[in-house]
Amino acid sequence: MAQKISFSNDIHTNFSNELIERVNAYFKLNNKKKSGDWRLFHKSIVLMCALIAIYFTLIFGTLPTWVNIILCVVLGFVFAFIGFNMMHDGGHDCYSNKKWLNSIMGYSLNLMGGSTYYWKIKHNIIHHTFTNIEGFDDDIDIKPFIRTNHEQKRYFFHKFQHVYALILYSITYLFWVAYNDFTKYFTGKIAQKKVAKMKLKNHIGFWATKLVYVTLFILIPLYMVGWKHALVGYFIMAGVTGIVISVIFQLAHVVEEVNFPIPETDSLKIKENWFVHQLQTTANLATKNKVLSWMIGGLNFQVEHHLFPRISHIHYPEINKIVKEVCVKYDISYHEYANFKGAFFSHLKHLKAIGAKA
Repeated sequence: MAQKISFSNDIHTNFSNELIERVNAYFKLNNKKKSGDWRLFHKSIVLMCALIAIYFTLIFGTLPTWVNIILCVVLGFVFAFIGFNMMHDGGHDCYSNKKWLNSIMGYSLNLMGGSTYYWKIKHNIIHHTFTNIEGFDDDIDIKPFIRTNHEQKRYFFHKFQHVYALILYSITYLFWVAYNDFTKYFTGKIAQKKVAKMKLKNHIGFWATKLVYVTLFILIPLYMVGWKHALVGYFIMAGVTGIVISVIFQLAHVVEEVNFPIPETDSLKIKENWFVHQLQTTANLATKNKVLSWMIGGLNFQVEHHLFPRISHIHYPEINKIVKEVCVKYDISYHEYANFKGAFFSHLKHLKAIGAKA
């Protein structure tokens, strides 16, 4: 049996070739780089200043409790927005055309307690290659509590997953930094697949990340404001971060419109071109909402991101026009929800349907 998923290279080749040519032509004709520019740099400064200001206010300030609670909620959003903007583009090497700056931005994930090393394997390589393929895409594996597709085993409680999903999402960030990373580290596996052994510098980076994170966001607050306030504040921040990150991802890949392709049993081959596979398994939302785009790093343009992950999100609105035109020309389906509400309820409807059926 083949060990890796493969995609058909003889289907829709004209579509994928023209898509690539037209996107490349856009950058050449407009003399633009595919990386970020001042808009992304400005956003990064705003977000980092917000993080620092809120952190020091919570640690050294003497504000009323209700104000501190609001600040913890805002801090959760800021954490998520830094991940969506700085870390995500940096991790995909498209924040800048300078390698060292991409690395720095990518390591903003480490500041938030995650492992950039494992994220790049899990997200860049596995998720972006095998999107929505059960058993291969680790990002749709929320078993046993959430059933995302018919290939996953169904339990009786999945009947209610559309009700408790948001509660579960609130612990995903905490689960990520406190459990999932360590599971990958000690097993050496992601989605039950062995990953290359870490170099010494990666081992040091992993443990340094966890130590710095615990010191900054748990130990110092415990010392400065007391254990009750520190832990309540931390769980509020972590809960908000988890909900925001989870929801944005789920609305891109776990909604009614998208597919969960099943590879051929013997060959593990997907009967489709890789580019079309990305269009079948991904959906956009609220692409006209500039405020939402600013906050979530253009990830409401998930289709464009999956087709061209090495292009910075600041270019997605223009790339979006090209992709739609080429899809219409070749009669390729393109999934997009007009607003956040439509995508959110489609996600809940999908969970309800998948949870109710064997």
